[in-house]
Amino acid sequence: MPDAPPVMRGLTEIISQVIDLAAADRISLREVLRTIGGAGFAPILLLPALAVATPLSGIPFFSTTMGVLIFLVAGQMLLQRRHLWFPDWVLRREVQGHLVRNAFRKLYPVARWIDARTQTRMRIFAHRPLVFVPQILCLVSGLLMPVLEFVPFSSSILGVGVALLALGMLTRDGLLTIIGMLPYGVVALLIVRAAT
Repeated sequence: MPDAPPVMRGLTEIISQVIDLAAADRISLREVLRTIGGAGFAPILLLPALAVATPLSGIPFFSTTMGVLIFLVAGQMLLQRRHLWFPDWVLRREVQGHLVRNAFRKLYPVARWIDARTQTRMRIFAHRPLVFVPQILCLVSGLLMPVLEFVPFSSSILGVGVALLALGMLTRDGLLTIIGMLPYGVVALLIVRAAT
């Protein structure tokens, strides 16, 4: 999948495109990624993070699939690849269209609020070497999601973290990137509580 030059896109625009695509009875990840992928790696990273932050995470092994997708995208960002690669079994995964529509519509109020407050600031976090920090966090998040499949709410919280980090990288908003690191403290607390 070729990576086009990054284009600034709002969160509401990305959500609208997914909802439009979900008008079909069933949609595959291949179709969604083809629709979203023209703006670079960050929107593709943002999409599975948003999906796992919705009630879709209740579908068995959905969080695992999204975690694999997040891991693959973040890993290829770290390697500074020009083209994204995904295994065919990931691209073939399908979800019922009405589930996607209902889940993503619930994100609209939060998306509008975030879009109204997102701006280019603290750009040091959008450039090397500091941009590697959110990329590594996203990589680790994707790796942990299959492990945390059965820890209540943990995958969704990680999804929120990855979504904020991806949006921060997309919009060059360093403050949003910093805020995106906060959910990881919540996940660590949940893991400690689950272990004890």
